[in-house]
Amino acid sequence: MERRRVGTSLYAGFLFAVLGLIAWASGQPFIFPSLGPSAFILAFERRVERTERTVIGSHLIGGVAGFLAYLLFANGVALTATPPGLSVDGLRLAASGFTSVVLTSWGMIATDMNHAPACATTLIVSLGLLSTPVQVVIIVVSVVVLVEVHAVVLYLFKAVVGDSHPVYRNR
Repeated sequence: MERRRVGTSLYAGFLFAVLGLIAWASGQPFIFPSLGPSAFILAFERRVERTERTVIGSHLIGGVAGFLAYLLFANGVALTATPPGLSVDGLRLAASGFTSVVLTSWGMIATDMNHAPACATTLIVSLGLLSTPVQVVIIVVSVVVLVEVHAVVLYLFKAVVGDSHPVYRNR
């Protein structure tokens, strides 16, 4: 079991590091908080068939829902500092966040693409942290890169070892 913990941890870090290098080289937000849990899920489950569609689709839903909620309620406001109590901007951000989580949850359930980290993505967008159209596209591209790097690693692992999953024995 220790071997699985170490392997999963290092692999999740590797998946995230690829995007970190892209972010560093491009100066664009190719890393954001909800990618960490997505990298962990890919590393832990190591099944690309179900997770590829689910991870990409759910983050796409979250990005679009967050963007729509932001445009409707909080355009021009960003949660970079806690707004004062009972402020209009605080209410706008709360309404945007609420709406984005409702839309994202509904969209994931309706499409059978349930991936909880997408609710963090929708909040990142709807709260004005990454809320321009270009940033939303970068979010989706980041997720696609994450999933595709994972698929390539699994393909190479299978080509070398003959199976897409390492076998871990319980001790």
